[in-house]
Amino acid sequence: MLSKNNTVIGFIGTGVMGKSMAGHLLREGYSVAVYTRTKDRALELVSQGAIWKDSVAELSKVADVIITMVGYPKDVEEIYLEESGIVSNAKKGSYVIDMTTSTPSLAQRIYEEAKQRNIHSLDAPVSGGDVGAKEARLTIMVGGDKEAFEACKPIFEVMGQNIILQGEAGAGQHTKMCNQIAIASNMMGVCEAIAYAKKAGLNPEAVLTSISAGAAGSWSLSNLGPRMIAGNFEPGFYIKHFIKDMGIALQEAEAMGMNTPGLSLAKQLYEQLAENGEENSGTQALFKFYK
Repeated sequence: MLSKNNTVIGFIGTGVMGKSMAGHLLREGYSVAVYTRTKDRALELVSQGAIWKDSVAELSKVADVIITMVGYPKDVEEIYLEESGIVSNAKKGSYVIDMTTSTPSLAQRIYEEAKQRNIHSLDAPVSGGDVGAKEARLTIMVGGDKEAFEACKPIFEVMGQNIILQGEAGAGQHTKMCNQIAIASNMMGVCEAIAYAKKAGLNPEAVLTSISAGAAGSWSLSNLGPRMIAGNFEPGFYIKHFIKDMGIALQEAEAMGMNTPGLSLAKQLYEQLAENGEENSGTQALFKFYK
């Protein structure tokens, strides 16, 4: 049983999303150890009571549950599968949860490697952006064994609200690809709608109030539309990471013989923005393309 009193949670990756997620666990009363490549990003959590560890291996040896929230599949592979990584150093019977958006095949590989060492592995990517992370309202899509999911569910509930076991290892990542495919085309629609409102001489805030409550309503429209109008392009989710996600989704779709024209177009537009120096802007900076 993973109770607050005897569970140490190791958290690797304290960026835009991870910092808030780890903070919720601290405030809930869990003992939290942290590691990130840039130590300065973890200092606020350390000041709140988190325990700093100097390496992935050092953190893995003391944690009962290890959560990772890093950038790219190559980072996930390194952190989990190298000799100095999680699988080689985690305690038997511990739980490892990758909440990065990564590839389904890598999630399955980590699961198999972990299982051989009596370690429980879950892939649990999230949706909800920086707002969802800050407000503990993330959607969490999980792949793995039901027993491991049930054991870790109280921890998930500290960080999110919509938490569903989607299937076996890799199913969480496949579900996240569905999420990103839906967002990709929706973001183009949100940008075009706001650009149209401005071109027509309308008040875009008033337009947003009308259309967000109707059939056009979406998370992106309600949460990112106002940022576009205000000219706020700070990252809740980086363009460079969205391009990575869309690339994974395209590869998976192609492997299944599926055509995704909306996804392909969105990726092309975002790549143009990245080439113009916007890779570290938030995904709502797609609006600049239409301006």
